[in-house]
Amino acid sequence: MQSISAAAIQMVSSPDVAENLRQVAALIDRAASAGAKLIVLPEYFAIMGLSDKDKLAQQEPFKFAGAASEPTPLQDFLAQQAQQHGIWLVGGTIPLQSGQVDKVMNTCLAFNPQGECVARYDKVHLFGFANGSECFQESDTISPGALPVAFDTPFGRVGLAVCYDIRFPEFFRALQHVGTVDIWAIPAAFTATTGRAHWEVLLRARAIENQCFIIASGQGGTHASGRTTYGHSMLIDPWGAVLAVWPEGEGVVSAELKASQLQRVRTILPALKHRVF
Repeated sequence: MQSISAAAIQMVSSPDVAENLRQVAALIDRAASAGAKLIVLPEYFAIMGLSDKDKLAQQEPFKFAGAASEPTPLQDFLAQQAQQHGIWLVGGTIPLQSGQVDKVMNTCLAFNPQGECVARYDKVHLFGFANGSECFQESDTISPGALPVAFDTPFGRVGLAVCYDIRFPEFFRALQHVGTVDIWAIPAAFTATTGRAHWEVLLRARAIENQCFIIASGQGGTHASGRTTYGHSMLIDPWGAVLAVWPEGEGVVSAELKASQLQRVRTILPALKHRVF
C-alpha cells in the first residue's frame, strides 16, 4: 500500500435528485481541493425519497456493461466528477435495474481518475428492522447482490461494502482468500436508533480484525420522510483508532491513510497470517 489522502462525504439527501447532485458536487469539490485523492459518497446520495419506492423512478441500466439504450444521468455524473477532479471516487449507491419491475439493485460503483468504472458492487445484505415505532424492509424494493467486490489501485486494494454489510464479519473475510484488502469503503445510511448503539463499534471491529483502513460515509440528519440517519462518517486505521469523524449534517471528513501504519500493525501483530479457518 501507498499512503493516500482520503475523504468521506456526509449528506442529508432529499427527494430532489437535482439538488442532491448539486450539493454532492460542491462537497466533492471541497474534498478534492483539500487534497483528497480517494473520496467516498454515502448510500442513497442521489435520493432519499418520501417512500422507499421513490428510488424506483430513478433506476438506470448499467452503462458500463455495454451501450446503454436509456439515459444514465447518475452514472454520467459520477464518471464526470471523478474525471474532472482527477480522483478515485466510490459513488455511494445508486439504483440500477434488477430485471424486476418493482425492485432495483442498490449498487456501489467505483471510478478511476479517468472517469472509468473500475468496480461494481450490488449490496448483498438487505436491512430489516422493526421495533414497534420504526420499520424498514429493504427487500421490499431491492434485489440482493451475490458477492463482495474489491479493486486494485496504485495505493492499495480497496473493498466495497454497504451499510448493513458491516454486521457480517464473514463478508469482509471472504475476500482475504484472493488478496488482502487494504482499505474498505463503506457507504451507509444507518438509522439513528441502530447507529447510536452499533455503528462505531462495528466499524472499528471490522478494521481491527481485518487490519485495514475503513472509510465510512453516511447520511446524517432528518430527511423529508421523517427518517433520521445517524451520520458520524469516519475514517479508521488498522489498529481501530478513529482518525476523524463528522457527527451530524452534511460535510467532509478526511485523513491521511498512512502505509507505514498499515505495515506496522500487520508486522507487530500478524493476525491475518495466524488465521486457521
